[in-house]
Amino acid sequence: MFDQTTYYFRQAAEIMGIGERIQRLLENPQRVVKVEIVIERDSGELATYTGFRVQHNNARGPFKGGLRYHHTVDEDHSTALAALMTWKAAIADVPYGGAKGGINCNPRELSPGELERITRKFTSEISDVIGPNRDIPAPDVNTNSQIMAWIMNEYSRLNGFSPAVVTGKPVELHGSPGRDEATGLGVTFCIREWLKREKAEIKDRTYAIQGFGNVGSFLAHHLEIRGGKVVAVSDFWGAIHNPEGLDVEGVRQWVEETGKLQGFKGATEIPRDDLLFVDCDVLVPAALGGVFTEETAPKIKAKLIVEAANAPTTPEADKIFQEAGVTVLPDVLANAGGIIVSYFEWVQNIQQFRWELEDIRSKLDAFMSRASNTVYDLAENKSIPPRTAAYIVAIGRVGKATVLSGI
Repeated sequence: MFDQTTYYFRQAAEIMGIGERIQRLLENPQRVVKVEIVIERDSGELATYTGFRVQHNNARGPFKGGLRYHHTVDEDHSTALAALMTWKAAIADVPYGGAKGGINCNPRELSPGELERITRKFTSEISDVIGPNRDIPAPDVNTNSQIMAWIMNEYSRLNGFSPAVVTGKPVELHGSPGRDEATGLGVTFCIREWLKREKAEIKDRTYAIQGFGNVGSFLAHHLEIRGGKVVAVSDFWGAIHNPEGLDVEGVRQWVEETGKLQGFKGATEIPRDDLLFVDCDVLVPAALGGVFTEETAPKIKAKLIVEAANAPTTPEADKIFQEAGVTVLPDVLANAGGIIVSYFEWVQNIQQFRWELEDIRSKLDAFMSRASNTVYDLAENKSIPPRTAAYIVAIGRVGKATVLSGI
């Protein structure tokens, strides 16, 4: 996965004429932390897990990035995602660098008590490399506000009251209104700004969303209230499809009650991966990475792909999309809403002052609109794909900050 991220970086760096030495400086992470986490399970047995925190670049501010609990978490995976966070923060123009990490585990196999113990042990192991002005973790795959609350509590126990050490906390525990919906709402703004250039609106298009977790469900909600027709969504167990449009609020309520999409009335159940190939105008991957490959890309019917997930498109698939005239709005731009509202939460924690939800939504709109149009303008003026344009913007900002700081 790091090779994939490096490919896109080097593609843009070559257009910019950046030398090999500076490329290596900007590519490689500044620090990789690997820790062993030993906990006692409810059964009394000892269990060992591996945790990672990769800090990629902090030329523009403290490291920032999510923690995921998933069996695919490893050093390469975390390094790739940390680099993406560096570029994402730069494109969004928030004062952060990039980091990522997590624990190699399956949280579905852990009880709530085990999950808390593994989180607190991990926090204590990495407490010397994170902090409000050093590295600020956030939720990611299989982590949530409760886990952030445990991290904040454990870090504060060791270092004194520190609500700004993580973002994505419960609102009742120094979190920010609007954080849960931030990534999905940010994707909505990204789509809206692109469609403006086609003299269209959200209500003029149909949408399929792979993944109906936090990002996908909020995205579907915000598309529907703006008149968009969501024709298909999927989760871990399967997918549902209705070419006339799903009742998104009904689907969200069903999932809240049952935990899965299966069994929802008013739609046809289809195999999970078939969602990628349904007829729609806009396809949004909002789950894990690597879904668009050399094999799947030729079967895609949508003409606009918006990467709400991190790294869903391989370089081979990207070439196929370019040749087929499929526009891809890249992850480093499209899903930047999360890091933007995380920034808002961090600022509120430092100020010890809470903003109102509508103020946060308005500021998110302004940040996403500015970032989107900066990328879209460059892509149009230089006749290059939006992904390449996004990396050029990011590399320029990080590179300038690095040089001005002194190497």
